[in-house]
Amino acid sequence: MSYVVAVRAMCEFTARRGDLDLRFTPAPTSLEGIAGHQMVAGRRATGYESELALSGSHRSLTVRGRADGYDPLANRLEEVKTYRGDLDRMPANHRALHWAQALVYGHLLCRARGLAELTVALVYFDIGSQKETVLTQSHDARELEIFFVEQCERFLDWAVQEDAHRAARNAALAALQFPHAQFRRGQRELAVAVYRAARDGKPLMAQAPTGIGKTVATLFPLLKACGEDRLDRVFFLTAKTPGRALALEAIDTLRRNSPALPLRTLELVARDKACEHPDKACNGESCPLARGFYDRLDAARVTALATPRLDRAAVRDAALAHEICPYYLAQELARWADVIIGDYNYYYDGSAMLYALTQLNQWRVGVLVDEAHNLLERARRMYSASLDQSAFRLARASAPAALRKPLERLQREWNALKRAQSVRYQVYPAVAPKLLTAAQNLIGAVTEQLADAPLSIDEHALRFFFDAMQFVALAEQFGEHSMFDVTLGTDRHAPRDKTTATLCVRNVIPAPFLAPRYAAARTTVMFSGTLNPQHFYRDTLGLADDTQWLDVDGPFRAEQLQVRVAAHVSTRWRDRERSLAPIVELIAGQYRAQPGNYLGFLSSFDYLQQVVALLRERHPELPVWTQEPGMDEAARDAFLARFRTMNEGIGFAVLGGAFSEGIDLTGRQLIGAFIATLGLPQINDVNEQMRRTLDARFGNGYDYMYLYPGLQKVVQAAGRVIRTEDDRGVVHLIDDRYRRPEVRRLLPAWWRVD
Repeated sequence: MSYVVAVRAMCEFTARRGDLDLRFTPAPTSLEGIAGHQMVAGRRATGYESELALSGSHRSLTVRGRADGYDPLANRLEEVKTYRGDLDRMPANHRALHWAQALVYGHLLCRARGLAELTVALVYFDIGSQKETVLTQSHDARELEIFFVEQCERFLDWAVQEDAHRAARNAALAALQFPHAQFRRGQRELAVAVYRAARDGKPLMAQAPTGIGKTVATLFPLLKACGEDRLDRVFFLTAKTPGRALALEAIDTLRRNSPALPLRTLELVARDKACEHPDKACNGESCPLARGFYDRLDAARVTALATPRLDRAAVRDAALAHEICPYYLAQELARWADVIIGDYNYYYDGSAMLYALTQLNQWRVGVLVDEAHNLLERARRMYSASLDQSAFRLARASAPAALRKPLERLQREWNALKRAQSVRYQVYPAVAPKLLTAAQNLIGAVTEQLADAPLSIDEHALRFFFDAMQFVALAEQFGEHSMFDVTLGTDRHAPRDKTTATLCVRNVIPAPFLAPRYAAARTTVMFSGTLNPQHFYRDTLGLADDTQWLDVDGPFRAEQLQVRVAAHVSTRWRDRERSLAPIVELIAGQYRAQPGNYLGFLSSFDYLQQVVALLRERHPELPVWTQEPGMDEAARDAFLARFRTMNEGIGFAVLGGAFSEGIDLTGRQLIGAFIATLGLPQINDVNEQMRRTLDARFGNGYDYMYLYPGLQKVVQAAGRVIRTEDDRGVVHLIDDRYRRPEVRRLLPAWWRVD
């Protein structure tokens, strides 16, 4: 056996004890951390060595990592930690972890350089004051070796178990057979391309029709690559909850032929869904499941990993059996799982856990991005941040006295920007330097206040302050990929109609933020039923020019789907009133000619309600049900249940919403769809500025902002109708613009449009 572990990962396993305690947060941003490390190194004497790659072994365990710095003249190894707030309030278990890392690096350095003794230092660098606090210990090489061996021995039993698990896993995966007797048409082609991407370490974009089984066709080849020791882990990332369920089902399908398959599959869910005590803070003094978390973590980990399918329910059961937090147990289990299924944000967000773990442990990961056409809008939201002045006023009213001066300074700069603006909406070349400085100072003051008195800031103020942190972090990374805009309005909560200014750092092109994520992965596979045109997604998502492209010919035939264009109707805003009657009569006529279940898609809830009201007035005999704004999971399930329990009726939904993709209604459950829109985003000040930004970068702003995203939604919605090779149905495209060549080119090639 030979097991490799990062210094930090081993120490987190062996040295953490006591409560889960998040009060010594918020931590500096990653950029602030990098800058802090650089500043510390810049203050050192000539000859100071930064970022030393070190490794060493004990028995069958290899430990490796990068020490922050070494001063040969002082013979001092330094472990640098950036922080905000009062250092004295740092929990003891944090400090113990830091010392463990420093001492392990100390041993590795002594072994590498043949040193007889060494000074080991923790250097705490305050991001706000830029002052250093240095704690030192002097050790001879033998003492450091004893400490290193103790940590390795604590980890070795687990390492032996993990190595055995991995060997058994790889052997089982090498023998794993495709779970079905034969591939569907296009499924083998997709699986082969995904395997080759993992083998060659290249990214892949794959457009494949709905219904061919993309989930199992992408998971299976990456698991085979794991079996050949080309990958360590697989991340299956989704935009919506149904995608997670499909991935879990696909793994279950693979297990049917290999019931003893030792494959740990972990489902990650949002904190608000996993939290058992949402009214309590995440520390041992407040929450019973945080108290003694690390003391009971080892036993909970063993219990959890005895179950290969670690879905939300299984993780919760294991956590509560040992009285620890389910959400943070899942975070810990991510270190030991083989397949991790979760939302996009776990890898692509600015503070993404899976990305951080991948870098820290140097994992070779295969990243599967399900329904990848959704990543563009999701990533834009991840890397955008806005500050609302109404929320600022509420936060200011309840903030403690210690924050008064930085709040007043930010208010002055905010108001100065507002007074200088004469129009409702305006875009600026960058965030005003004085405004940014004031926001940075406020964040520093807030973090110190939170460290000193964690409960002194109420929930509303805290929410604003966290928004401000995101705003500052993105403002510090501002570039041509984003824009800064200010929108004037009125404060409805103020006693007098005070004007407000909403500040927004708005991402337009996520490519620069996402590209490092692809670089960290062995392979990234973007797959969807709609990735057309490929250059649009490649450009905006930041995929390399050598990204492989696959357009799978699906199993569906033109005769399965009648596609009819209602070219006599315009659904443009100015024509909405005139469009209602023709749309209603077309729907009623189709239903009379062929009764069954249909979905009707409109561009907005308002438009939907107008169409449904007229349909009920003119054709009250038709069974109709509608999507409502803000439907919860139970209401969405009830909406879909109507299709599965009734043979005749029309459900109406908003294009691009919960029922436009990711749902399977086969056979008679759905025989047709009406799409009364091109799905184009609304023309407004923000979208027009985004169009100009895209035009400046790619020279095709209108298509990038409006046409391509709109038609993607249309094709996804129409894809609900034909799900299997036996399905038959009809799709009505209701708008005269569907006759235009530039629109027709974006429709699936297998459609025959009448």
